[in-house]
Amino acid sequence: MSVSDYIALLGGVALFLFGMAFMGENLKKVAGNKLELVLYRLSSTPLKGILLGTGVTAVIQSSSATSVMVVGFVNSGMMKVRQAIGVVMGAILGTSVTGWIVALSSLGAGSGWVELLSTATLTGIIAVAGIILRMAGKKQTTVHVGDIMLGFAVLMFGMSAMSGAVAPLKESEAFVHALTAFSNPLLGILVGILFTSVLQSASAAVGILQALAITGAITFDIALPIVMGVAIGAAVPVLLSALGASVGGKRTAWAYLLIDVLGVIIWSILFYGANAVFHFPILSKTMTAVSIALMNTLFRLGTVIVLAPVIGVLEKMVCSIIPDRNTHTDGQEDMDRLEERFLQHPALAVEQSRLVTNSMARKAEENLVEAISLRTDYSDKLFRRVEEMESVVDRYEDKLGTYLMKITSKSITTEQSEDVSKYLHTISDFERISDHALNIAETAREIHEKGLVFSGDAAHELALMESAVEEILHLSVEAFVSGDLSVAARVEPLEEIIDGLCDEMKLHHVERLKSGECTLSHGFVFNDLITNYERVADHCSNVAVALIELKSDSFDTHEYLSSVKELRDASFTKHYEEYRKKYAI
Repeated sequence: MSVSDYIALLGGVALFLFGMAFMGENLKKVAGNKLELVLYRLSSTPLKGILLGTGVTAVIQSSSATSVMVVGFVNSGMMKVRQAIGVVMGAILGTSVTGWIVALSSLGAGSGWVELLSTATLTGIIAVAGIILRMAGKKQTTVHVGDIMLGFAVLMFGMSAMSGAVAPLKESEAFVHALTAFSNPLLGILVGILFTSVLQSASAAVGILQALAITGAITFDIALPIVMGVAIGAAVPVLLSALGASVGGKRTAWAYLLIDVLGVIIWSILFYGANAVFHFPILSKTMTAVSIALMNTLFRLGTVIVLAPVIGVLEKMVCSIIPDRNTHTDGQEDMDRLEERFLQHPALAVEQSRLVTNSMARKAEENLVEAISLRTDYSDKLFRRVEEMESVVDRYEDKLGTYLMKITSKSITTEQSEDVSKYLHTISDFERISDHALNIAETAREIHEKGLVFSGDAAHELALMESAVEEILHLSVEAFVSGDLSVAARVEPLEEIIDGLCDEMKLHHVERLKSGECTLSHGFVFNDLITNYERVADHCSNVAVALIELKSDSFDTHEYLSSVKELRDASFTKHYEEYRKKYAI
């Protein structure tokens, strides 16, 4: 080979890899941005996992990408290791589809209708159709279909370039002699592992092997060990992705390696053992792109068929390789859902953000209710719990805020953008509610330490206020979690009632001070409590407003509140009167 042949070979490899990646990415876009969620939700049984793993990998053209996604599922607690192993098996099988696409390059020229099926003609037609769809398409889906066609055309051009560059090697005795060394199974497997580890793609490694088949020097005994080694080498990017993952994530990555290694061991023993007895003539058969694609598929299918019934055993094996070390702190399991791996799949990232924000809202509500209970039933243990939970909610806000900002830098749909905006607007309110819970707990501790006892009227008013605050918080959290705007619409009338209650309670307290029924010590803690309660109601109002306004494609809190209070529609008036009677002093 001349220098120009080497450059042509490298250029062909580059085009091949780019075309494969570009085609896979746009196939995923056409399939829908919830492809990952389908994989997560519908892989409840091993068979479903295998079928879905195969399908998703065939779409995105990468077993590593599917497996890395699954590592993220397990790492975030969305999926169990046993469930993930089935999906990994499907990914291992699904990656062989690319080999059949590459095999189209073996279609030769002919005459008449056969000529239309030649590689050059087919590639040219698809390239022209792709660029027309890309440039003239008005819908995004049409543009993506055009990109798929262009990716396929680039892949095929790259394959043709590689085949053309290596064609002179068929006359090279040195090349043929070097390849014969790979007929040694151990050496062939090692070469396959190293080659795939460098390329980070089993599909690309098999594709290049298919390109070399045009030289006529690739025989069965050379191709088989390399294909086996390629399977093992494909586990490298998955193992790298599991660095820093949870125990479950690491186990899933090791399951990928274990499946491929066991597949290689099983079929090597069976095939080479039988060959030692029967001396198969197939070993000297010259391979083509089609026969290599078939070998790759049969090897992977055989591995899945043999190992699928023993998924439980595989799970135990990876559990013994990676022992469990439970080091989760409070809330850590939820925050583990915010997987960096999911940022490449916005639908998953947004879904996980929703679940974690829901958990944060629930914890903030729980913390406030426990803080309120301290006023009448104080204990140091419960105070410490409120204090600890406030720190946990703070961590939720920090982690969620950072993660949501990363999502905004990705290509997301309008609906996903609305969801991210909703979460960004509300997490600070939930965090502040938890802050007020700690303030209330500290006031309750002061009341307990000073032995303060409120008058009957003051105690009644506080109990009434606390009941209203617990209800408005429950309404806002339920509205947020369920997305029910009818529940959100009940928040503002109750918030107005709470504002009125605060003013009325302050006036009553001044009267009690004048009459000597309450002291200044009572006054300080009484005012601290109702101020915190009023602020909690304000934050609940913010949450409800965010839900309503973002649903109407705007976000102007002041304008919304002004219009609500000015218009006072039938719904607002009805709820306002209901709460006015319920929380009348």
